[in-house]
Amino acid sequence: METKPGSRTGATSAQKSGLLAGLDVFVGGPIQHAILENGFVGHLQDAITTAIGTVRDNGANVFSAHLVEKFGAETASFTPEQVSVRDLRWMKKCDVFVPVLPVLEDGTLRRTDGTHVELGWATALGRPIVLITKQPFVDSASHLLKGLHRVGFVQAIDFDEFTEKPALLIDAVLAATERQREAISASLVA
Repeated sequence: METKPGSRTGATSAQKSGLLAGLDVFVGGPIQHAILENGFVGHLQDAITTAIGTVRDNGANVFSAHLVEKFGAETASFTPEQVSVRDLRWMKKCDVFVPVLPVLEDGTLRRTDGTHVELGWATALGRPIVLITKQPFVDSASHLLKGLHRVGFVQAIDFDEFTEKPALLIDAVLAATERQREAISASLVA
């Protein structure tokens, strides 16, 4: 039986009982500006694949345009309208958003307009964010990105530390979703 990315069908018993069981995790990052003449940027694909695998192996349900669009190989098969509707639906459904924002060799962030829109959606919808990017933020990061933690639930994991120790993502997702539960509980009491 073939399963669709983000589908719980076919989940193993380990996934159903993992630390992140029952959570919906939206993993994002550059696609359009990560497709080069020779294919998708290798180290970025590795990092996103690791993030997806780490949360999935720990029981989470994953939403990922990278999987659906096969890391750019099928991006042209989708219209802008389809991508916008799909990604907003995923953002509304997810428990946590995990964007991967890589830094180029010149020390600037790789362009990713869609991921920045998704960061705005996540913040506006009150979704916790676990951001995987170089820490401290590179100078080219916008003030809005650097200050996002002041208006939303944002945790950052250093890109290089994550690639060396992917389990950091599990701890961050657990902390982010617990903080969200605490905030909801506090608002219900108030």
